[in-house]
Amino acid sequence: MAVLHSAPKFAANDGVQDALVSALGDMVLSAGEAHGEISISVQRDRLEDALRLLRDEHSYQQLMEIAGVDYPERAERFEVVYMLLSLTNNHRVMVKVTASENTPVPTVTTLWPNAGWLEREVFDLYGVLFDGNTDLRRILTDYGFEGHPFRKDFPLTGYTELRYSEDEKRVVYEPVELAQDLRQFDFMSPWEGAEYVLPGDEKADTPPVDEPKTTESTKDTGAGKAANKKAAKTVSKGAPAKKAGGKAAKPPKPTEDQPAKKPRKGKATDTKAATKPKKGGKS
Repeated sequence: MAVLHSAPKFAANDGVQDALVSALGDMVLSAGEAHGEISISVQRDRLEDALRLLRDEHSYQQLMEIAGVDYPERAERFEVVYMLLSLTNNHRVMVKVTASENTPVPTVTTLWPNAGWLEREVFDLYGVLFDGNTDLRRILTDYGFEGHPFRKDFPLTGYTELRYSEDEKRVVYEPVELAQDLRQFDFMSPWEGAEYVLPGDEKADTPPVDEPKTTESTKDTGAGKAANKKAAKTVSKGAPAKKAGGKAAKPPKPTEDQPAKKPRKGKATDTKAATKPKKGGKS
Protein backbone atom coordinates (compact mmCIF):
# COMPACT_ATOMS: atom_id res chain seq x y z
CA MET A 1 0.00 0.00 0.00
CA ALA A 2 1.55 3.28 -1.09
CA VAL A 3 1.54 6.21 1.31
CA LEU A 4 0.62 9.51 -0.34
CA HIS A 5 2.33 12.70 0.82
CA SER A 6 0.86 16.15 0.42
CA ALA A 7 4.31 17.77 0.23
CA PRO A 8 6.13 17.58 -3.11
CA LYS A 9 9.35 15.61 -3.35
CA PHE A 10 11.26 18.64 -4.61
CA ALA A 11 9.77 22.03 -3.78
CA ALA A 12 10.11 24.71 -6.42
CA ASN A 13 10.84 28.37 -5.73
CA ASP A 14 8.47 29.62 -8.40
CA GLY A 15 6.49 32.53 -6.99
CA VAL A 16 7.60 31.91 -3.39
CA GLN A 17 9.92 34.92 -3.13
CA ASP A 18 7.33 37.36 -4.45
CA ALA A 19 4.66 35.96 -2.14
CA LEU A 20 6.82 36.21 0.98
CA VAL A 21 8.14 39.68 0.16
CA SER A 22 4.57 40.88 -0.44
CA ALA A 23 3.44 39.40 2.88
CA LEU A 24 6.30 40.90 4.89
CA GLY A 25 5.79 44.32 3.36
CA ASP A 26 7.94 47.16 4.70
CA MET A 27 9.87 44.80 6.97
CA VAL A 28 11.90 43.65 3.93
CA LEU A 29 15.16 45.39 3.06
CA SER A 30 16.23 43.11 0.20
CA ALA A 31 15.54 39.66 -1.21
CA GLY A 32 17.21 37.30 -3.63
CA GLU A 33 17.76 33.72 -4.72
CA ALA A 34 21.13 31.97 -4.86
CA HIS A 35 22.09 28.28 -5.08
CA GLY A 36 18.44 27.30 -5.15
CA GLU A 37 17.56 29.01 -1.84
CA ILE A 38 15.61 32.18 -1.14
CA SER A 39 17.08 34.69 1.30
CA ILE A 40 15.27 37.74 2.67
CA SER A 41 16.92 40.54 4.67
CA VAL A 42 14.59 42.24 7.14
CA GLN A 43 14.84 45.13 9.57
CA ARG A 44 16.56 44.14 12.78
CA ASP A 45 13.92 45.57 15.14
CA ARG A 46 11.13 43.82 13.14
CA LEU A 47 12.81 40.40 13.17
CA GLU A 48 10.45 38.77 15.65
CA ASP A 49 7.36 39.98 13.75
CA ALA A 50 8.75 38.74 10.43
CA LEU A 51 9.58 35.27 11.75
CA ARG A 52 6.22 34.95 13.51
CA LEU A 53 4.43 35.78 10.27
CA LEU A 54 6.44 33.17 8.36
CA ARG A 55 5.75 30.56 11.05
CA ASP A 56 2.03 31.14 11.53
CA GLU A 57 0.81 32.22 8.08
CA HIS A 58 3.26 30.54 5.68
CA SER A 59 3.87 27.21 7.48
CA TYR A 60 7.58 27.59 8.20
CA GLN A 61 7.21 25.62 11.41
CA GLN A 62 10.80 24.80 12.30
CA LEU A 63 13.86 26.90 13.06
CA MET A 64 16.64 24.65 11.81
CA GLU A 65 19.72 26.78 12.46
CA ILE A 66 21.04 30.24 13.34
CA ALA A 67 24.39 31.10 11.78
CA GLY A 68 26.69 34.09 12.06
CA VAL A 69 28.79 35.71 9.35
CA ASP A 70 31.53 38.32 9.83
CA TYR A 71 32.20 41.10 7.31
CA PRO A 72 34.81 43.35 9.00
CA GLU A 73 34.69 45.93 6.19
CA ARG A 74 30.99 46.71 6.75
CA ALA A 75 29.63 49.33 9.12
CA GLU A 76 27.48 46.61 10.73
CA ARG A 77 29.97 43.81 10.40
CA PHE A 78 27.86 40.86 11.54
CA GLU A 79 25.07 39.09 9.72
CA VAL A 80 22.75 36.69 11.57
CA VAL A 81 21.06 34.11 9.34
CA TYR A 82 17.88 32.25 10.39
CA MET A 83 17.16 29.05 8.43
CA LEU A 84 13.49 28.06 8.41
CA LEU A 85 11.89 24.81 7.20
CA SER A 86 8.30 24.21 6.15
CA LEU A 87 7.42 20.56 6.75
CA THR A 88 4.08 20.77 4.96
CA ASN A 89 5.51 22.48 1.86
CA ASN A 90 8.95 20.83 2.00
CA HIS A 91 10.56 24.22 1.47
CA ARG A 92 13.33 26.28 3.09
CA VAL A 93 13.93 30.00 3.38
CA MET A 94 16.66 32.10 4.98
CA VAL A 95 16.01 35.34 6.86
CA LYS A 96 18.93 37.70 7.53
CA VAL A 97 19.56 40.69 9.80
CA THR A 98 22.68 42.78 10.33
CA ALA A 99 24.26 43.91 13.60
CA SER A 100 27.39 45.53 14.97
CA GLU A 101 29.44 44.65 18.05
CA ASN A 102 27.27 46.81 20.32
CA THR A 103 23.92 46.45 18.52
CA PRO A 104 21.77 43.69 20.06
CA VAL A 105 19.52 41.49 17.94
CA PRO A 106 16.01 40.66 19.26
CA THR A 107 15.80 37.13 20.61
CA VAL A 108 13.46 34.61 18.99
CA THR A 109 13.25 32.32 22.01
CA THR A 110 9.64 33.54 22.25
CA LEU A 111 8.93 31.72 18.98
CA TRP A 112 11.22 28.64 19.16
CA PRO A 113 12.69 27.38 22.45
CA ASN A 114 15.69 25.84 20.65
CA ALA A 115 16.78 29.35 19.64
CA GLY A 116 18.29 29.74 23.12
CA TRP A 117 21.12 27.31 22.37
CA LEU A 118 21.61 28.59 18.81
CA GLU A 119 21.84 32.21 19.94
CA ARG A 120 24.40 31.22 22.55
CA GLU A 121 26.57 29.68 19.83
CA VAL A 122 26.49 32.86 17.72
CA PHE A 123 27.25 34.96 20.81
CA ASP A 124 30.14 32.71 21.82
CA LEU A 125 31.79 32.51 18.39
CA TYR A 126 31.05 36.00 17.03
CA GLY A 127 30.14 38.18 20.01
CA VAL A 128 26.67 39.11 18.74
CA LEU A 129 24.35 40.15 21.57
CA PHE A 130 20.73 38.94 21.70
CA ASP A 131 18.29 41.16 23.56
CA GLY A 132 15.82 39.15 25.62
CA ASN A 133 17.84 35.96 25.93
CA THR A 134 17.91 35.35 29.69
CA ASP A 135 20.70 32.73 29.49
CA LEU A 136 23.25 34.27 27.12
CA ARG A 137 26.37 32.36 28.20
CA ARG A 138 29.25 30.78 26.33
CA ILE A 139 28.47 27.30 25.13
CA LEU A 140 31.44 26.08 23.01
CA THR A 141 34.57 27.75 24.38
CA ASP A 142 36.09 27.04 27.79
CA TYR A 143 35.46 28.90 31.05
CA GLY A 144 37.20 32.26 31.16
CA PHE A 145 37.90 32.30 27.41
CA GLU A 146 38.56 35.81 26.11
CA GLY A 147 37.54 36.88 22.62
CA HIS A 148 35.38 35.25 19.97
CA PRO A 149 37.06 32.61 17.76
CA PHE A 150 35.12 33.17 14.50
CA ARG A 151 35.87 36.86 14.22
CA LYS A 152 38.26 37.48 11.36
CA ASP A 153 40.26 39.95 13.45
CA PHE A 154 41.11 37.28 16.04
CA PRO A 155 44.89 36.68 16.25
CA LEU A 156 46.20 33.62 14.45
CA THR A 157 47.89 32.16 17.51
CA GLY A 158 45.64 33.47 20.28
CA TYR A 159 46.77 35.14 23.45
CA THR A 160 46.76 32.23 25.90
CA GLU A 161 47.18 28.49 25.76
CA LEU A 162 45.86 25.90 28.18
CA ARG A 163 47.12 22.59 29.45
CA TYR A 164 46.28 20.16 32.22
CA SER A 165 48.64 20.41 35.21
CA GLU A 166 49.27 17.17 37.04
CA ASP A 167 50.66 19.12 39.99
CA GLU A 168 47.65 21.39 40.41
CA LYS A 169 45.15 18.81 39.10
CA ARG A 170 43.40 21.40 36.96
CA VAL A 171 43.55 23.20 33.61
CA VAL A 172 45.97 26.15 33.74
CA TYR A 173 46.21 29.08 31.36
CA GLU A 174 49.57 30.43 30.24
CA PRO A 175 50.74 33.08 27.75
CA VAL A 176 51.38 31.71 24.29
CA GLU A 177 55.06 30.97 23.66
CA LEU A 178 56.08 30.28 20.07
CA ALA A 179 59.16 28.23 19.29
CA GLN A 180 59.87 30.56 16.38
CA ASP A 181 58.55 33.86 15.13
CA LEU A 182 55.41 33.77 13.03
CA ARG A 183 56.77 33.61 9.51
CA GLN A 184 55.24 35.48 6.61
CA PHE A 185 55.05 33.23 3.56
CA ASP A 186 55.14 34.52 0.01
CA PHE A 187 53.04 32.22 -2.13
CA MET A 188 54.02 33.77 -5.47
CA SER A 189 54.94 30.94 -7.78
CA PRO A 190 58.43 31.30 -9.25
CA TRP A 191 57.21 29.46 -12.38
CA GLU A 192 54.81 32.32 -13.07
CA GLY A 193 57.59 34.89 -12.81
CA ALA A 194 58.51 36.37 -9.44
CA GLU A 195 59.15 40.10 -9.28
CA TYR A 196 62.25 39.60 -7.15
CA VAL A 197 65.40 37.52 -7.20
CA LEU A 198 64.85 34.19 -5.48
CA PRO A 199 67.56 32.92 -3.09
CA GLY A 200 70.19 31.06 -5.10
CA ASP A 201 69.28 32.75 -8.38
CA GLU A 202 71.67 35.67 -8.02
CA LYS A 203 73.70 34.37 -11.00
CA ALA A 204 70.73 33.54 -13.15
CA ASP A 205 71.17 36.72 -15.23
CA THR A 206 74.88 36.05 -15.96
CA PRO A 207 75.33 35.95 -19.76
CA PRO A 208 76.66 32.65 -21.17
CA VAL A 209 80.28 32.44 -22.42
CA ASP A 210 80.81 32.80 -26.15
CA GLU A 211 83.13 29.81 -26.54
CA PRO A 212 82.69 26.93 -24.08
CA LYS A 213 85.94 25.22 -23.03
CA THR A 214 86.56 21.89 -24.74
CA THR A 215 89.34 19.30 -24.65
CA GLU A 216 90.65 18.58 -28.10
CA SER A 217 93.75 16.48 -27.21
CA THR A 218 94.76 13.89 -24.61
CA LYS A 219 97.29 16.24 -23.04
CA ASP A 220 94.45 18.49 -21.88
CA THR A 221 92.82 15.70 -19.91
CA GLY A 222 95.86 13.75 -18.75
CA ALA A 223 94.77 10.64 -20.59
CA GLY A 224 97.02 8.63 -22.88
CA LYS A 225 99.07 5.43 -23.11
CA ALA A 226 101.10 6.18 -20.00
CA ALA A 227 97.96 6.84 -17.91
CA ASN A 228 96.27 3.70 -19.22
CA LYS A 229 99.33 1.60 -18.45
CA LYS A 230 99.48 2.96 -14.92
CA ALA A 231 95.80 2.35 -14.33
CA ALA A 232 96.09 -1.27 -15.50
CA LYS A 233 98.85 -2.00 -13.00
CA THR A 234 97.47 -3.88 -9.93
CA VAL A 235 98.59 -2.85 -6.49
CA SER A 236 98.50 -6.35 -5.08
CA LYS A 237 97.69 -9.84 -6.25
CA GLY A 238 95.34 -12.22 -4.53
CA ALA A 239 92.95 -11.18 -1.80
CA PRO A 240 92.40 -7.44 -1.49
CA ALA A 241 93.09 -7.63 2.25
CA LYS A 242 96.72 -8.52 1.56
CA LYS A 243 99.52 -6.10 0.81
CA ALA A 244 101.90 -6.27 -2.17
CA GLY A 245 104.35 -8.44 -0.17
CA GLY A 246 101.75 -11.18 0.26
CA LYS A 247 101.48 -10.78 4.02
CA ALA A 248 98.09 -10.59 5.68
CA ALA A 249 97.08 -7.08 6.65
CA LYS A 250 96.53 -6.37 10.32
CA PRO A 251 92.86 -6.33 11.35
CA PRO A 252 91.50 -2.93 12.38
CA LYS A 253 91.32 -2.11 16.06
CA PRO A 254 87.90 -2.81 17.60
CA THR A 255 85.72 0.21 18.35
CA GLU A 256 82.38 0.75 20.04
CA ASP A 257 80.59 0.66 16.69
CA GLN A 258 82.72 -2.21 15.30
CA PRO A 259 83.55 -4.61 18.20
CA ALA A 260 85.88 -7.53 17.71
CA LYS A 261 84.14 -10.58 16.29
CA LYS A 262 84.33 -13.80 18.25
CA PRO A 263 85.26 -16.92 16.25
CA ARG A 264 82.43 -19.33 15.58
CA LYS A 265 82.49 -22.76 17.22
CA GLY A 266 83.55 -25.55 14.93
CA LYS A 267 85.26 -23.18 12.50
CA ALA A 268 88.98 -22.93 11.81
CA THR A 269 90.48 -19.92 13.56
CA ASP A 270 93.71 -19.70 11.54
CA THR A 271 95.41 -21.06 8.46
CA LYS A 272 97.25 -23.78 10.33
CA ALA A 273 94.10 -25.23 11.83
CA ALA A 274 92.44 -25.17 8.44
CA THR A 275 95.29 -27.08 6.76
CA LYS A 276 95.99 -29.57 9.60
CA PRO A 277 95.24 -33.14 8.37
CA LYS A 278 92.79 -35.32 10.22
CA LYS A 279 93.95 -38.46 12.00
CA GLY A 280 93.96 -41.43 9.69
CA GLY A 281 93.15 -39.22 6.73
CA LYS A 282 95.09 -37.82 3.87
CA SER A 283 96.78 -34.48 4.04
